[in-house]
Amino acid sequence: MNYKIIVLAKQVPDTRNVGKDAMKADGTVNRAALPAIFNPEDLNALEQALRIKDKNPGSTVYMLTMGPGRAADIIREGLFRGADGGYLLTDRAFAGADTLATSYALAMAIRKIGHFDLIIGGRQAIDGDTAQVGPQVAEKLGLTQITYAEEIKSIENGRITVTRHIPGGVETVEGPLPIVVTVNGSAAPCRPRNAKMVMKYKHARTVTEKQQGNLDYTDLYATHDYLNLEEWSVADVKGDLAQCGLAGSPTKVKSIQNIVFQTKESKTISDSNHDIEGLIVELLANHTIG
Repeated sequence: MNYKIIVLAKQVPDTRNVGKDAMKADGTVNRAALPAIFNPEDLNALEQALRIKDKNPGSTVYMLTMGPGRAADIIREGLFRGADGGYLLTDRAFAGADTLATSYALAMAIRKIGHFDLIIGGRQAIDGDTAQVGPQVAEKLGLTQITYAEEIKSIENGRITVTRHIPGGVETVEGPLPIVVTVNGSAAPCRPRNAKMVMKYKHARTVTEKQQGNLDYTDLYATHDYLNLEEWSVADVKGDLAQCGLAGSPTKVKSIQNIVFQTKESKTISDSNHDIEGLIVELLANHTIG
């Protein structure tokens, strides 16, 4: 069987570098002040999608992301690893979206894409840690969902079998296609870039990027259609402006803090049995262990 898979992926600020300029006055993240990376758990999701493609020749994997123009890097990273194409949702009206507005925009884009068998994404993004977007997309599209996935075991006879990591153990569940699956960071890591794919897709660009970029490669886009990345606005996906961006976001961020843990005191002990036993007694007494 051939499957059409959509991977939901996000370009996120690197939360290891949060500083005083990380937040704007309106409570949104100042993404220009932070390095941008591929959301880690979305990479785990991409790997699961690519494994399905490997096992089912003829299947396709398409990236779907929302963000500013530079978020097209996420699509290229997917292409370098084995994806077949991608769609970038970019519009000033999408800016400042919380999970509700984000899931609305993604759901509208998926409706525009049309036929699909599987929507797969990371459990959550590191800039919010809400784990809400995947389930909300499923709800808006009226689809079954499986969350906290560790591995997609098989797809047969229109049903998918997935192992989930849950508190206390692992469970195996089934669901009907089409379906939404969100993947844990403890799932298999994503494969590295493929050198041949990097050479093939390194000049893949959105319309806006082509307008702003190097004119030396203009002829490529007329003869190599796979280098033309789709770029959609609110109007392109027939979105309601009242449900997009800040206008459609009831959640507001009050503040962001960068907390650095520092030791207040230290203690040096020898490797003698007496010192080690004394340390254990002390840790047990103050309930650090036990």
